[in-house]
Amino acid sequence: MSGAALGLEIVFVFFLALFLLHRYGDFKKQHRLVIVGTLLAWYLCFLIVFILPLDVSTTIYNRCKHAAANSSPPENSNITGSYATAIPVPRILLPFMQSYARSGGFSITGKIKTALIENAIYYGTYLLIFGAFLIYVAVNPRLHLEWNQLQTIGIAAANTWGLFLLVLLLGYGLVEIPRSYWNGAKKGYLLMKTYFKAAKLMTEKADAEENLEDIMEEVHKVNESIKYNHPLRKCVDTILKKCPTEYQEKMGRNMDDYEDFDEKHNTYPSEKSLVKLHKQVIYSVQRHRRTQVQWQILLEQAFYLEDVAKNEASATRQFVHTFQSPEPENRFTQYFYNPTVEWYWECLLRPWFYRILAVVLSVFSVIVVWSECTFFSTRPVLSLFAVFIQLAEKTYNYIYIEIACFFSIFFLSICVYSTVFRIRVFNYYYLASHHQTDAYSLLFSGMLFCRLTPPLCLNFLGLTHMDSSISHQNTQPTAYTSIMGSMKVLSFIADGFYIYYPMLVVILCIATYFSLGTRCLNLLGFQQFMGDNDMTSDLVDEGKELIRREKRKRQRQEEGENRRREWKERYGHSREDSTRNRSVHTDPKESNFSDISTNRSSRYTRANNRTERDRIELLQDAEPLDFNAETFTDDPLESESGRYQPGGRYLSMSRSKIFDDV
Repeated sequence: MSGAALGLEIVFVFFLALFLLHRYGDFKKQHRLVIVGTLLAWYLCFLIVFILPLDVSTTIYNRCKHAAANSSPPENSNITGSYATAIPVPRILLPFMQSYARSGGFSITGKIKTALIENAIYYGTYLLIFGAFLIYVAVNPRLHLEWNQLQTIGIAAANTWGLFLLVLLLGYGLVEIPRSYWNGAKKGYLLMKTYFKAAKLMTEKADAEENLEDIMEEVHKVNESIKYNHPLRKCVDTILKKCPTEYQEKMGRNMDDYEDFDEKHNTYPSEKSLVKLHKQVIYSVQRHRRTQVQWQILLEQAFYLEDVAKNEASATRQFVHTFQSPEPENRFTQYFYNPTVEWYWECLLRPWFYRILAVVLSVFSVIVVWSECTFFSTRPVLSLFAVFIQLAEKTYNYIYIEIACFFSIFFLSICVYSTVFRIRVFNYYYLASHHQTDAYSLLFSGMLFCRLTPPLCLNFLGLTHMDSSISHQNTQPTAYTSIMGSMKVLSFIADGFYIYYPMLVVILCIATYFSLGTRCLNLLGFQQFMGDNDMTSDLVDEGKELIRREKRKRQRQEEGENRRREWKERYGHSREDSTRNRSVHTDPKESNFSDISTNRSSRYTRANNRTERDRIELLQDAEPLDFNAETFTDDPLESESGRYQPGGRYLSMSRSKIFDDV
């Protein structure tokens, strides 16, 4: 049974990690090593979290079974093997791959050299911490250095930093996740927040465009100074390939390849400066593309939320969209999620569903906070997680144990991992959806997951009293504890930091509830969304005006397209039919008469063609011209008249056609 459950969890977790990576990463443009490294890190971390409930239930089952038989319980080899393969892989490789992906070098050797230099400080810090623990164990006469204890010291050094970061993220997620659903049920809250985001994103978008222009100007100067036979020309060509297409075309037209680089005594950039410029180009292009995509997504969200606000007062209870979706809906959506169902869900049911979900999540948050503050007490048992598990153990209800452990660790992981996806450290680390996350942020998130998952699992085992350092009982350890070890070898961590530091989650929850971090960021100049702030109201008004402007622009575009489509359907077919009828139905007498009097017929034919052409041109001018249009109907009369050119520009008639009618 445990083997089948383990196999299903492995497959499910793999597709879950693949789905999230596809949402945030870009399989087509990013390097394969980045995709594989991030997928491996996310998959192994999620796998440990999903396997842990099965590990707990299996351990309790073996305890009860062999306690009755008076024998030692066996070790679960399947779960132990899964933990053993998940631990050592990403911790060393991801920081190196992160620096390698961010490097601006032009060769593999140059990128590896840059990655080694950047990671020297990172690995040196861990070696220093490990050395301090090693000296402590060597000096203490009660401790003897063995391989298992040495392994535990290394794991403790890594988990200490992970536990420090875990409590910070957990304190934020326990309050912010229920509050986000509660605020989402308020009328107008999401729309006001979207206006606020629009104002901030427009500023970031303008800054990204200006930064890209400055970088492209530097690339243009380098492209003009380094000619085709310069030794660094290959580096310049590599930089040009990373530039947007329109800039590549501009720089390609202005190149003078016939000039040699040594004909003029100019100062040329060094390879080190080109590496720095290459890195800046990659960063600026990625940032510009991300802001453009995020702006379009934010516009769609704002338009939809405005439609929700308008449809709340609808008497027909039919959801009406201002703009139709460009993608056609499938039959399943059209049948089950019709406008009536959409109105009931968006305007009536979803607010209540969000309120109920917020209340349930708040209850879970209170249970977690209480258990974090009392899990060290074994007599009496105050941790609610440990109480539930021990009650189920007495009744031998192993399915309930696994389900309770699953929901508990799942809620803890959601609070921690969702904060990792939400936080943003300027433009240094930012996970953007819709395939807009850069390689550095993807690898950094994988590294964070690898640092947070082991202390998260150890903290959960402490909450349920499955860790022997907490329960103080000589019982069978879980497979996770047998691989990761316990904190017993380091008493000041096991009896001090590991127990009392998680109590700080109470202070962090209070600070998050009163938005102390948001208020501090506002004081420092980083504007955050706050309902009682004048700057927030100003940015909301600015964003509202930006959304209104984009809405009018899109409405004008749709109206212009509809007019052109109607005009083409109304007059395009009639013109083709009249031309076809004139060419087919001809009078034989007129043809014979044209053979006799050629000069007179040619003169009248020329006059008739000019009259027909003038009549058709007058009909076409009756349609309002869209000077922003890019495609027009190809009509031979327009090309012959010399009056109209694509792009909405009128040109004078050519000199050769002035005397055509004479």
